[in-house]
Amino acid sequence: MSPESFDVRARLGEFSPRPRRKRVVLADRRGPHVPRVRVEVHEQTGALEGLVRDLVEKQLRAALLLTGVLALVLGGLPLAFWLVPAIGEWQVFGLRVPWLVLGVLVYPFLVVVGLLFTRRAERNEEDFLGMLEE
Repeated sequence: MSPESFDVRARLGEFSPRPRRKRVVLADRRGPHVPRVRVEVHEQTGALEGLVRDLVEKQLRAALLLTGVLALVLGGLPLAFWLVPAIGEWQVFGLRVPWLVLGVLVYPFLVVVGLLFTRRAERNEEDFLGMLEE
């Protein structure tokens, strides 16, 4: 078969109208829909100011806590290797332990810390939304 046989317009003729395009959407919206919670938070009524401040403090506390853990662990590793030079001579799978830890094992640790922070932040936001809906 030649490539021309696959061309639909060539089969229908030069003057055939193009098929009309359809717009596909996930859900038809009948009008602007803004959840009540967003409107109330945006307006920041007096009762909500305390809740928003509490949410911001919880998120900041979580960020600072996990940043401290990262600083202690990642800053402590080179310090431990410096204080105990014998660790530098150990080998696992043909790699020295400092190279293995700092070059390979740090990345899964960062992913775990990131997942923990995300889970804690989402939990804080869910608690906040639960308080608003009460």
